[in-house]
Amino acid sequence: MDWDLYWGQIKDVLWSVLPALGKVLIVLVLTKFLLSMAKTFVQKLFFPERRRTSMDPQKAKTLETLVQSGLRYLIYFIAAITILSTLGVRTESVLASAGIVGIAIGFGAQSLVQDVVTGFFIIFEDQFIVGDYIETAGLSGFVEEMGLRVTKLRDFSGVLHVLPNSKIGNVTNHSRGNRTALVDIAVPYTADVRNVQAVLEAAIADLSKQLDAIIEGPKILGIVQLSPSEMVWRIWARTKPMQHWAVEREMRKGLKMALDKAGIEPPYPRTIMRREGSEQ
Repeated sequence: MDWDLYWGQIKDVLWSVLPALGKVLIVLVLTKFLLSMAKTFVQKLFFPERRRTSMDPQKAKTLETLVQSGLRYLIYFIAAITILSTLGVRTESVLASAGIVGIAIGFGAQSLVQDVVTGFFIIFEDQFIVGDYIETAGLSGFVEEMGLRVTKLRDFSGVLHVLPNSKIGNVTNHSRGNRTALVDIAVPYTADVRNVQAVLEAAIADLSKQLDAIIEGPKILGIVQLSPSEMVWRIWARTKPMQHWAVEREMRKGLKMALDKAGIEPPYPRTIMRREGSEQ
């Protein structure tokens, strides 16, 4: 075996391949640099330092993620075309070839187009923006990022859900408009109704002063249920968006403390036992 001959052939191959590999490496480095520059540019565009802007911060964040997503895909596309051209592939024929387009559709480009189109209409119709709490496709969470292809939701447990935009159908947006806080308080039948109402009215008067998130109420709707061992009172309040859960927690605590202070104990199930033959 002539090792000198083989080694000479290997060197010839390396010398012919190395220039192309070097160009590919340069393209990859430039791609990473352009991605970093694009991210910085978009951040400065929507969140300028030392200058006030009238744009809502959440909408600015939404537009920032969308523009970054679009620029990222554009840079990747230009880099891919440049690398193919460096390797000697005729990109003109690739782009113009109907056969290649058909293969791309067969490999999922059709769903990609659906994702992009759906993402466009989500933004155009202002269905939600970054920071909103929504429910869709059986998932719920805060919108952390919106892109041309996917939307990212993070739920209360911290789990990140990545949804293709084409999978987003009916959307319930909990961050739009004021919310309703409802609290049910159970008291025993032994408590005087007028006394209970007076205690609750005094408690909700204090709560309305303490909780800035309440914009209307609280109001006592009255007794909504008569259970075997208790009567249930319902208190209503209108809150700022996404503040109803916190208001409900504070209302329960304040009402419970007020009832305890008034000496109204929680209702406990009571069982009356009678002996057979007893006069009572």
